[in-house]
Amino acid sequence: MTIKERYRAVTEWFKANMPVAETELRYGDAFQLLVAVILSAQCTDKRVNMVTPALFEAYPAPADMAAASVDDIFGYIKSVSYPNSKAANLKSMAMRLVEAYGSQVPDNMDDLLTLAGVGRKTANVMMSVAFGKQAMAVDTHVHRVSARIGLTRNAKTPLETERQLVAGFDGDILGTAHHWLILHGRYVCTARNPKCGDCGLAGMCKSAPKG
Repeated sequence: MTIKERYRAVTEWFKANMPVAETELRYGDAFQLLVAVILSAQCTDKRVNMVTPALFEAYPAPADMAAASVDDIFGYIKSVSYPNSKAANLKSMAMRLVEAYGSQVPDNMDDLLTLAGVGRKTANVMMSVAFGKQAMAVDTHVHRVSARIGLTRNAKTPLETERQLVAGFDGDILGTAHHWLILHGRYVCTARNPKCGDCGLAGMCKSAPKG
């Protein structure tokens, strides 16, 4: 199977078996999504969804969060991973949104990367999910699953994985493909003990046991 054939087969399987693929984070607007994605770093979406309702009620807009103290923000997010640094990042991020972007979340990589707590993965999520742009965010699930299936070859970093996936998938499905790989990694192709026996991709996967 050539790499093009592999991408075509994987795409066809996901289209048939996961026609709806979207973020599991709960949010109401671009600002809330940005907050949730920052909180989700090295933390489960389930945990983030537990803390964001009260957080969003307290700080519904960037100006509200910018005016809050780091300690107050911490009180709402203390059960997520790395709450101290994330609380500081949320305040700094909100302040910059107010001061530099008129309280609007920017829709491009360069500006998003000026926000505290935002790296390339988060910026790609925002461009894809919030603004409907074709971008491939690479987290640990995407990095792992794409390598196991054989969509990437010798990709040592998330950026290398991103570049290979962008080159391999059709440009109009990048955002959807991102969620296909995340959800597959979260529930089937898990880091430990992947469920190869239950995986519809096993027949075309380079890592699945044969026979």
